[in-house]
Amino acid sequence: MAIEKKRPLQTSNSANIAPAPTDGQGKTIEEMYQKKSQLEHILLRPDTYIGSIEKHTQILWVYQNDEMVNRSISYVPGLYKIFDEILVNAADNKQRDSSMDAVKVIIDVEQNCISVYNNGAGVPVEIHQEEKVYVPELIFGHLLTSSNYDDTEKKTTGGRNGYGAKLTNIFSTEFIIETADGKRQKKYKQVFTNNMGKKTEPAITKCKESENWTRVTYKPDLSKFNMTHLEDDVVALMKKRVIDLAGCLGKTVKVELNGKRVPVKSFLDYVDLYLQSACKSRDTPLPRMTEKVNDRWEICVSLSDGQFQQVSFVNGIATIKGGTHVDYVTNQITNHVMNIVNKKNKNANLKAHNVKNYLWVFVNALIDNPAFDSQTKETLTIRPNSFGSKCELTPAFLTKVAKSGIVDSLLSWANFKQNKDLKKTDGTKTERVHNINKLEDANLAGGKNSEKCTLILTEGDSAKALAMAGLAVVGRDHYGVFPLRGKLLNVREASAIQVRDNEEIKNIKRILGLQQDKEYTSLKSLRYGSLMIMTDQDHDGSHIKGLLINFIHSFWPSLLKIPSFLVEFITPIVKATHKNGKSLAFYSMPEYEAWKESLRGNASGWSIKYYKGLGTSTSKEGRDYFQNLAMHKKDFIWIDERDGEAIELAFSKKKIEERKNWLRQFEPSVHLDQKEKLIKYSDFVHKELIQFSMADLQRSIPSMVDGLKPGQRKILFCSFKRNFVKEAKVAQFSGYVSEHSAYHHGEQSLASTIIGMAQDYVGSNNINLLQPNGQFGTRNLGGKDHASARYIYTRLSPITRFLFPKDDDRLLDYLNEDGQSIEPTWYVPIIPTVLVNGSEGIGTGWSSYIPNYNTRDIVANVRRLLNGEAMVPMDPWYRGFSGTIEKTVKESGVSYTVCGVIEEGNETTVRISELPIRRWTQDYKEFLESISQGNDKAKDPFIEGFTQHSDHSTVDIIVHLPEENLMAARQEGLLKKFKLTTSISTSNMHLFDPKGVIKKYDTPEQILEEFFHLRLEFYEKRKKVLLDNLEMELLKLENKVRFILAVVNGEIIVSNRRRADLFLELQQKGFTPFPKKTKAQEPEVAGAIEDTEETEENSESASGNGARISDYEYLISMAIGTLTIERVQALCADRDKVNNEVAELRNSTPRSLWLKDLDALEMELGELEKSEALAEEAKKKSRNQVKNAPAAKVSRPAPKNPRKNNKKANNAEAAAESRETSSSFVFEMEKAPEIVKRKVGAVAKKAPAGKKQQAKSAVVLSDDDDEVLELKDRLAAYNLDSSPENSAGKETEVPQEPVQRKEPSKRAMQIDDDEDFEVEIAAAPAAGKKGGRKAAGTTKASKPPAAAKKRGAAANKQSQASSSSGQKLLTDMLKPVETSGVSPEPKVRKMRASPFNKKSSSVMGKVSLEVEMAESEEKVDTPSTEERSDAPVAARARPQRTNRRQTRYVLSDSESEKEVSEDSDFDASEED
Repeated sequence: MAIEKKRPLQTSNSANIAPAPTDGQGKTIEEMYQKKSQLEHILLRPDTYIGSIEKHTQILWVYQNDEMVNRSISYVPGLYKIFDEILVNAADNKQRDSSMDAVKVIIDVEQNCISVYNNGAGVPVEIHQEEKVYVPELIFGHLLTSSNYDDTEKKTTGGRNGYGAKLTNIFSTEFIIETADGKRQKKYKQVFTNNMGKKTEPAITKCKESENWTRVTYKPDLSKFNMTHLEDDVVALMKKRVIDLAGCLGKTVKVELNGKRVPVKSFLDYVDLYLQSACKSRDTPLPRMTEKVNDRWEICVSLSDGQFQQVSFVNGIATIKGGTHVDYVTNQITNHVMNIVNKKNKNANLKAHNVKNYLWVFVNALIDNPAFDSQTKETLTIRPNSFGSKCELTPAFLTKVAKSGIVDSLLSWANFKQNKDLKKTDGTKTERVHNINKLEDANLAGGKNSEKCTLILTEGDSAKALAMAGLAVVGRDHYGVFPLRGKLLNVREASAIQVRDNEEIKNIKRILGLQQDKEYTSLKSLRYGSLMIMTDQDHDGSHIKGLLINFIHSFWPSLLKIPSFLVEFITPIVKATHKNGKSLAFYSMPEYEAWKESLRGNASGWSIKYYKGLGTSTSKEGRDYFQNLAMHKKDFIWIDERDGEAIELAFSKKKIEERKNWLRQFEPSVHLDQKEKLIKYSDFVHKELIQFSMADLQRSIPSMVDGLKPGQRKILFCSFKRNFVKEAKVAQFSGYVSEHSAYHHGEQSLASTIIGMAQDYVGSNNINLLQPNGQFGTRNLGGKDHASARYIYTRLSPITRFLFPKDDDRLLDYLNEDGQSIEPTWYVPIIPTVLVNGSEGIGTGWSSYIPNYNTRDIVANVRRLLNGEAMVPMDPWYRGFSGTIEKTVKESGVSYTVCGVIEEGNETTVRISELPIRRWTQDYKEFLESISQGNDKAKDPFIEGFTQHSDHSTVDIIVHLPEENLMAARQEGLLKKFKLTTSISTSNMHLFDPKGVIKKYDTPEQILEEFFHLRLEFYEKRKKVLLDNLEMELLKLENKVRFILAVVNGEIIVSNRRRADLFLELQQKGFTPFPKKTKAQEPEVAGAIEDTEETEENSESASGNGARISDYEYLISMAIGTLTIERVQALCADRDKVNNEVAELRNSTPRSLWLKDLDALEMELGELEKSEALAEEAKKKSRNQVKNAPAAKVSRPAPKNPRKNNKKANNAEAAAESRETSSSFVFEMEKAPEIVKRKVGAVAKKAPAGKKQQAKSAVVLSDDDDEVLELKDRLAAYNLDSSPENSAGKETEVPQEPVQRKEPSKRAMQIDDDEDFEVEIAAAPAAGKKGGRKAAGTTKASKPPAAAKKRGAAANKQSQASSSSGQKLLTDMLKPVETSGVSPEPKVRKMRASPFNKKSSSVMGKVSLEVEMAESEEKVDTPSTEERSDAPVAARARPQRTNRRQTRYVLSDSESEKEVSEDSDFDASEED
């Protein structure tokens, strides 16, 4: 009986309803808007559920002939999906029942039947109490039924939405479900037909308890897929899916296909199927990196050829499009590899997706309650934090991936991409090139005769000017000129972006017509057929040649193999010209030295000129060079691949170790022979370029002996040569260094080095060799905040000469450059200064880092070595650093952890009072700002803010943060959280040893030990040299005594005699000749600096070549005033003293000499530490005053006359700070010359015998006498009764000033009790002379010194007394004058002297001076020479200004040996 079909929502009673209206096309509303049942919807729109039911052609992996094949196939995705749903159900059962161990799949193509069997727990054969049907029927025959709907339960199964197997049922003509439930001992079978439209009643039978399995058999409804049979491509894809299942389930489940076990027992076996297939088309096998991270994650990585590939599974489901699980794994790999590649090629600018394109990733994951983009489950969409597990790849695995070859592939890809960009800058062969500044193009360049054209590349514009002068000879048709701006880029290590954007390289490519990656066999396609390099004949010129050769070899190696393409133009390095017009040119220093040697010291008439730069040559010389072009042009020639290897050795980063060995084999004597016409590239590298590499290394890494780099050594040399005790501007001093030490680099660099040697902030120098007078930089910016060199002053630190004693100077090996004697190979300090101040630098092949160590620790270890004891290990130490330095011993070597200081204030604040070494205050402030709340750029704000109480030298930062954050920081560690730790390593201590060979030192003790033996040898040399000189001086003294006595007694008549007769008489009477050392006749050097500041003692020595008249110059040139009995007595006393010194020196040992030097150094260190302690204490007081001061403080007006307010003497901080200044003046005065020329108007009478000091002061001695006394005073350091401070103080060289400008010192005016003394004061200038200030006259001469007017050391008596280390002030020596019973003069009003009373003023000044001198003579005994050697000299307030008039002296207790400036007159007169 037919049943009427009822439309949706149609009522049963429709008799009274009018027929529904139709639209214009005849459809009713009901026909237009329909409602479908779910089954109808699935069949009508299958693509929503199972994907497309149309055929797709796609390249996919399939399984055929027992292997994986990647080929193009035609398949219907929907059919593949319904097969997959049943397989996933079988795999899910493994998660429900781990005992499951078999899956059997049968694909019967002929019968169009597919069967999937799995053992393990079967489907419960029981009626569902709510739905009233058996559970197998419910889950296989009713839509939207599932066991996976409870999202609160974490499951790692594939089912999710309740469609699954029902979709397979719907798209099958027959669907059979069979299951055995051993628990209930029931076996169940039910058959569905007609697309799940019909079903049979369940057939339930009994089974054994051990039977547990499920089998689904179905026949796909091929008509729904527009198919007639199961095609081969579809079957191959289904088989591949079975293999997938075997790979996911692993070795615990045996998978069979058509009765045969598949050859996959694990996920790795599965991956190998892919890789084995991929390797068939490759020469090398693909790498395979695997990692089973945990029970839920199994990863395998291989390489892909520029296209990302992935094979991934989630709970057995093949996610063919990947998803979040693949990204989660891949991102870890790509980030790691990306960082490595970008580090190797800093400008590769590689992104993560670039790395991803070279990966092939296999992922097998179990994920809780997975979510997909659709029912087809091709892409996982759930977030990683919901995976239910983590997959963090280990560093070892990531390292394996990085070493698999992916890095090289990416670097090659980056280079390919960059080379593609480089082609954009290619040149072409055209007759004219435009828009290239400074190019002087050859007229025929780019034409048919371009092969004959030569491009001259010059080093700078000045060299271009020289080349242009030469073109006047050879013409402009075949020669072009282009100047280079400094050094060319090292293209071998540069990125393509750097090369592409480099203007110099772009211009060269355009000028020559070079095309990227082109193989050149001839030069016809280029605009020029030859490239000539014209650079300076110095190390940097060689480097520029090398960089150009490297540029051509990197991109166009074939060009270097073409003969005569690359040539160089050489110019003389030295020219010798004779006065007769003869000229010689030398192209290498060995060639010049050989010629110079051949002259055998007879170079009269020759003048020498050094040509270090092309700019030195004149235009005329340039024309001469080009007229003889064959002599100056040298061709580079390619012999074999060793030439290319040599170029790579010099410039490739891959050859670092080989380059180190190359430099170790350096021999200074090996040079390129410039006489050869052809130069091999390998010879250029090994004989010329290596010279630059060594020079660069020496500029960057210090010597072990003195711890100095060449630039620093030049500065120290000039400081000693200039006797740099008076401060000068850094900019001026840098000019002096350039002039006197042959410094060939920029003065800006030199000024920076000077500033670095003077810096004394925490983390810089432990002992600064120069003094920082001005703003030399602070720890706020790591010294970068120093003022400009033209604003700041410096001078030699007093302690420097304690480290580098002057008596060692003559023992050193001084270098010679451009005919000028410059700094030694190295200095020999008394302790290794490289450990005191540390060092760091990067040179060719090596880098070096040496931390600072405590000077006292070093001294103590030197003493232990002198005593034959074992050294105590030393740890890094930095002056002023209050943090901690902890030692850590690792396999790689010893390292140190440097910690700042942080302490908790209360629950919400911490106080940071020290930062680690080399972490500067400003940088740390920026770090704190980056984690502060309220900062928009702060990524993870941790603190609320901070307040600064730091200054230029100390750190004091209060950090405010929430209480919970402080607790978190406490758990993590305050030092770590606030980044207050750094590390110092001692594994990179490379230094040049005494022989000039680079050497690695493992410990500071190793450095000290090597230094010790060398320094001990130098003490032995010093003793020998000192003895030789002392004995010579002793003999000279004896001869002088004999000579004076002979003249006084009338035995020798000097006056009115011929010089030759006197010479013969001296010779006959046995006087010893002392010939001065005469240098061999050297050729005159253009621009050489004469050593006018060198004292003669360095050049005087006995000669055995026969006596000459000049050999007795030391006797016959003595001043007539020295021919006195008093002088004889003084010389006798000196002779006795020298005799004692000789005896004492003979008894001394190198060890005792070294110990004396160490004692002196430690005394000076003690003084420095005292001054620093005083300064620190004063600073603390002032800081406390600031902290305790009220918030608002009423400012008091400044005193009207600030000069009167002598606050500095009572201020501890000022005393400590001024100690350096005052000590500097003490240092100057201690080094003041003993012989002072008398000023006009100051006449001294003969001093009595025995008064050696007065004799030295009042008498103008000869140069020879000066030498004797200077040597004797310098040797006082080795006397028991002399202080080392005095020995260092005798080094001042006398500045040569006009006599009338020199002021009489007090010493020059001292007289004995029994002698009359007259002082004649120079009269004031004539009234007619205009300009200048008026003399103070009587006012100044008669008034007692007022305390308020004291300056310099006199005004700072407290400061000097606390810092002068036991020195006795002259004010103390003159104290008896004050207590002699003479009433002090009453204080009178100071008046300006009348300019019309100059004469009376002068007389009054004279009388006052005489009276005061007489009083001091009566009350004060003049100290002897020995006493005065220890007596201090008061510092003067400031240096005399040269534009002042001569002034008069009042010898008072506050102005001893002080030059009174005109300012004092002015101040005195204006007090009223």
